[in-house]
Amino acid sequence: MSRARAWVLDGGFGLEHLRLEERSWDPPGEGEVGVRIHAASLNYRDLLMVQGKYNRKQPLPMVPLSDGAGVVEALGPRCERFQVGDRVATVFAPRWIDGSPSQEALRFTLGGPMAGVLSEYVVLPEAALLPFPAHLSEVEASTLPCAALTAWNALVTQGRTTAGESVLIMGTGGVATFALQFSRMLGARVILLSSHPQKAETLSKVASFDLVDYRRDPQWPETVRRLTGYRGVDHVVELGGAGTLGHSLKALRPGGTLSLIGVLAGGAGSVDLTPILMRHVRVQGIFVGSLRSYEAMNRAIGQHRLRPVIDRSFSMDEAPQAFRYLESAGHVGKVCIRVSAD
Repeated sequence: MSRARAWVLDGGFGLEHLRLEERSWDPPGEGEVGVRIHAASLNYRDLLMVQGKYNRKQPLPMVPLSDGAGVVEALGPRCERFQVGDRVATVFAPRWIDGSPSQEALRFTLGGPMAGVLSEYVVLPEAALLPFPAHLSEVEASTLPCAALTAWNALVTQGRTTAGESVLIMGTGGVATFALQFSRMLGARVILLSSHPQKAETLSKVASFDLVDYRRDPQWPETVRRLTGYRGVDHVVELGGAGTLGHSLKALRPGGTLSLIGVLAGGAGSVDLTPILMRHVRVQGIFVGSLRSYEAMNRAIGQHRLRPVIDRSFSMDEAPQAFRYLESAGHVGKVCIRVSAD
């Protein structure tokens, strides 16, 4: 039996109900793997889950966070994919193998309703783990399961982005940053929407883009169209939701694709559907991605030696501060937690 520290949400929702405790772990059973978690990364979903805004029916107590990376320490019977010492990252939806997800696959996800990885040691099904590119550290690899895969699914698996196309990306968070890196890796032009010049300056050291400040330029769809020779962008990575969807559609070319990912500007509201119909555009909802997409993404990351953009890494003891930092929206790229020593 292994003992390890874990952050547990208990007694109610809210950061005030997170507590650090020592837990016991039985040896991994059939088809299970024991992993020493070295690092985890935060997604906005994790914050909503802890706050009780994502799923009020989530059973408690619960260990939060879906995205982590570490080293295999123990194998249960009939485990064939891994060996002790392998470096692995988690798979957010381990039952989603390929194609479109089933309803069951969407319910079987780490960090809610399944236990998460904000723990020094976890026991997971073999299918919930995947090797990651060798050039990455565990902290870097912990950013891949949700943020990176969501951007990859939008641009590659669903979007089929090719060299010479133009992509409009909103913000400077985890998904946006990976979308920027993947778009440039594919040879696409990027127009970045941000009202924070300092954040944009940080990202300009990672990849090139044209910047549009949406606060200073409320008519930014026209500016985006002008930058594309009044054609419109080929693809919009929409992270705002209903609050920005109308403007995003105006910036999109006829026949273009809009990947709907986030709801930072609101999930409910009235949207004029006429431009979707009359301009023959495609609106695609994006929810992370399949195992096959994850594997393809990892191959591309390894080949291009892409490195995730990490804003800040907190210690295990500082996990509540990491959540508060994410909530402040002051970050560029990903916020991570060093769970145990590398």
